[in-house]
Amino acid sequence: MQVSETLNEGLKREIKVVVPKADLQSRLGARLEDAKGKVQLKGFRPGKVPVAHLRKMYGKSFMAEIVNEILSETPRSILADRGEKSATQPEIDMTEDEKEAEKVLSGDADFEFSMKYEVIPPIEIKDFSSIKITREVVEIPDEEVEEQVKRIAQSAATYEPKDGKAENGDRVTMDYVGKIDGEAFEGGTDTDAKLVLGSGQFIPGFEDQLVGVKAGDEKQVKVTFPEDYGAAQLAGKEATFDVTVKEVASAGEIVIDDELASKLGLESAERLREVVREQIESQYGSITRQKVKRQLLDALDEDYKIETPSKLVDAEFNNIWNQITSELEQAGKTFEDEDTTEDEAREEYMRLAERRVRLGLVLSEIGEQAGIQVSEQELQQAVMNHVRQYPGQEQQVFDFFKNNPDAVANLRAPIFEEKTVDYLLEKVSVTDKTVGKDELMADEEDEKSAKPAKKKAAPKKKAAAKKDDAAEKAEPAKKAAPKKKKAEEAGE
Repeated sequence: MQVSETLNEGLKREIKVVVPKADLQSRLGARLEDAKGKVQLKGFRPGKVPVAHLRKMYGKSFMAEIVNEILSETPRSILADRGEKSATQPEIDMTEDEKEAEKVLSGDADFEFSMKYEVIPPIEIKDFSSIKITREVVEIPDEEVEEQVKRIAQSAATYEPKDGKAENGDRVTMDYVGKIDGEAFEGGTDTDAKLVLGSGQFIPGFEDQLVGVKAGDEKQVKVTFPEDYGAAQLAGKEATFDVTVKEVASAGEIVIDDELASKLGLESAERLREVVREQIESQYGSITRQKVKRQLLDALDEDYKIETPSKLVDAEFNNIWNQITSELEQAGKTFEDEDTTEDEAREEYMRLAERRVRLGLVLSEIGEQAGIQVSEQELQQAVMNHVRQYPGQEQQVFDFFKNNPDAVANLRAPIFEEKTVDYLLEKVSVTDKTVGKDELMADEEDEKSAKPAKKKAAPKKKAAAKKDDAAEKAEPAKKAAPKKKKAEEAGE
């Protein structure tokens, strides 16, 4: 086999491979000899079929198998010999001329092909000690815990119908139909919906307009969906809700005691407070982790200005772009509505894609050199976490992962990334800073950041490409359209 390099520019490589016909004939001969002792043909005793006869009958099909084996084996072998890693599967180019291909299969011509690929650039890992991270930590005041416990107690309270007007704290049972421009919209209708006034469960302005209603009242509520509402087709839209009040009920006395805790499956009121504190700490801890990771990625982005394989960048850009354009189409918006142009957006998202790829390569190299592994137990746990996200469809989701090994393998990357981040946080300088809740959760629209994993960001005005796309998008409103998006509820 003759191997020669025909292109070496930047990360691009092209290798020409020539397999002499003598080598092909030699491999074919070995294949025929092996078949001679196994094949059974009418008129011949086992093992006595002439090789010439076998060649006539199976020569071309055997040669096709040999060619396919060469195409499968050779790229791996060449990359290993050259000490290179291909960013993607190498592209194979060979003759499309039927006569030339026929000569190869007949063993009358050399087999020639070329392989094109981009190499993963060498990454020299630097000292991490110079990276400085500020970890914002919120101390949870007892008052916040008690407020959340009261909300839980309120949700578990018993309600008795009342004849008077609804006040904050009362529960209203109602039917409603939501309309935009006079037309009912999907997800904007509900019956026997229960809403505790003052709970903040529905979008701003909705609950306030129900204060003072009585059972049997009909009222039109006018609201404007927030600009960042989870359902893009409703975001920023003015809407009316035709509400029919069916019942107004007042809550019994709210008592936070061991009996309440027992109803919630806990042994005591003190344990209830502990659980609530842990939940709040977990919520704030997730935000802290996100902001710490962002600082780390920004620092790595500054330290590693490596060239990125164009095919990886193009693939990442296409993933982002398809998501962005799909969301704009669903919302009935254009780039101009987002204060930008398509060309400007492409430029921004191409930079985002390039950054993601670069950081992904850097984290991968750091993790490999650190010997970080993802265990089968961790993969199985990730599968189970996905299964739990689809109540009622658990078996179908589980079967999907069981029958698609590639889907399970795709779960490995984010686990590997998080473990690499944990490793790095032990190496860099981290300083804790106590902050208030509002400071921790402050919007960071102006910060340049992007996660190297493959989550997508929603098209938030022109600066969206700079915003951290690790932030979870709120789920679209489903049955009760006027409800707040989940991200808002988690941040309360």
